[in-house]
Amino acid sequence: MFKEYKLGGGSAAPSGETAPPPIPQPVVAPLTRAAIFIVVAINPGPDSRAALRSFCGDLSGLIRAVGFRDIEGGLSCVIGFGSEAWDALFGAPRPAELHPFREIRSGSRAAIATPGDILFHIRASRMDLCFELAAQIMERIGAFVSPVDEAQGFRYFDDRDLLGFVDGTENPVDAAAVEAALIGGEDADFTGGSYVIVQKYLHDMKAWNAIPTEMQELIVGRKKLSDVELDESVKPSWAHAALTIIEEGGKEIKILRANMPFGSPTQGEFGTYFIGYSRSPRTIEQMLENMFIGRPPGNYDKLLDVSRPVTGNLFFVPTATFLDNVADESAAAPEPAPAAPRTKNESLAIGSLKGEKRHE
Repeated sequence: MFKEYKLGGGSAAPSGETAPPPIPQPVVAPLTRAAIFIVVAINPGPDSRAALRSFCGDLSGLIRAVGFRDIEGGLSCVIGFGSEAWDALFGAPRPAELHPFREIRSGSRAAIATPGDILFHIRASRMDLCFELAAQIMERIGAFVSPVDEAQGFRYFDDRDLLGFVDGTENPVDAAAVEAALIGGEDADFTGGSYVIVQKYLHDMKAWNAIPTEMQELIVGRKKLSDVELDESVKPSWAHAALTIIEEGGKEIKILRANMPFGSPTQGEFGTYFIGYSRSPRTIEQMLENMFIGRPPGNYDKLLDVSRPVTGNLFFVPTATFLDNVADESAAAPEPAPAAPRTKNESLAIGSLKGEKRHE
């Protein structure tokens, strides 16, 4: 399936020499002023699968060609693959924790799962760069995929979301970002890869704006103007900032967020595109369980009274080295069998993540 290439990342090395480490995709790239998020489904048939495998090896060159038009524009693109898409395009081995997005339902709250095989996360300082790369990508693969969702994100005043609060304050940086987002030795075949969960949240702005600022601050867990986190003595246990803290052995397990506001005022659409990268999807899944079910159950995230997700997907992000070495001919995977109907045990329930072994 791969051209003289070891799945662990580095290209094959002569006997006795150590293969170079894999080069990750730009998961930990700096935040930018603009972004486009595209989710597509793979069209049936071997031609579609062959074309997409071939495209994997060409993507880096396409990014360079568009990015060279403004070398200070910071253009980057991350591509990720859903569970069924991985099996159809690459087969075995597969990332150890890759699976379909697991729905979470509790009362009127639902983190729904929606279709999608491939994610493109395009970032740049200018929207025209993002737009041009998206257009070039779809020109190449448009005949082999069907669009599922697209959102154009923008950086709002003072790096705030449309609810008026600064978003991403606690993001790890530098080595800590790499530690949080990229797989290490726990899955040696896919070292340098990452898992990414995406959700589009729509906000009821009229309901939110009717809430006094002091209560908004309790709901979020931070001061609205200064962005300072509330003291533990006054921060409610149901605050968003409290429920999204995941600890193991006394150490907080971080994720890397690249959230962006999006919307359409004429359509009354005001939202946040949540996109979180992690070396294990279980970290974000636990956050979502805390938010939607509660910690303890019933003590849920009150942001969900005014915000609801309308999409939900989990993708695996292989390394750039992996993409550059994907074969596009003889190793075509067979036509996948129709997916089995989703069963109840594929949705997260209370305690579903308890007792599982987590990454180191």
